[in-house]
Amino acid sequence: MSKLEVGEQSRQRYETRSRPLALWAEFVALYVGLPIFVRITRRTAILLAVIWLAPVFIHYFERRRKPSVYENDWNWRGLRAGLRAVLLRFAVLACLVVLAVWHFTPHALLSLPREHPGTWLLVILLYPVLSVLPQEMIFRSFLLHRYAPLFGVDRGYIAASALAFGYAHLIFLNWVAPAMTAIGGALFAATYRDRRSLALSCFEHALYGCLVFTVGLGQYFYSGSASQH
Repeated sequence: MSKLEVGEQSRQRYETRSRPLALWAEFVALYVGLPIFVRITRRTAILLAVIWLAPVFIHYFERRRKPSVYENDWNWRGLRAGLRAVLLRFAVLACLVVLAVWHFTPHALLSLPREHPGTWLLVILLYPVLSVLPQEMIFRSFLLHRYAPLFGVDRGYIAASALAFGYAHLIFLNWVAPAMTAIGGALFAATYRDRRSLALSCFEHALYGCLVFTVGLGQYFYSGSASQH
């Protein structure tokens, strides 16, 4: 074997070993470092910029690098195939959430639509586009395609997506937001894994998000809490 061949094999072995390390560093910087940065700066504007700009840049470069991977990412056929199961699960869980709010904080139940119907309607209309879409891009689609070498595409991916999603909501400085979003993140990740439809995971996320703001849990997800000293 020539020195050139030996050198090429050594380079390939080095790249194989170093790639997971680089991916881990990237994952930690993005999904751990950015929430810490937002928490330290305590600025809502930075939070909004991260929510919007991160998915834009990530998907722009990833789609250029791997256009075939993201070609059918929305997968509207997958939405139609999985819609019934998502709606049935939502019907059951929504009843449980309403009962929990009624039992523990009855004064908060339906507080936003009762007291501020205009604001509630605005949230219902804008939340899916301004919040759900970028979050699903970065916590479901990008995380699966980019970090599959680290977590795989099954249970490891679902766990990573759920934990990263819940961790990102620690900036709201309460335990309800991270707990609920970790559970929701697992549901949305499982939906995306099963159907490979970003449209379906966005739809499911929007259902639960609108439920949260409707039944009186929106106070735990208010971005202003991230900017309080």
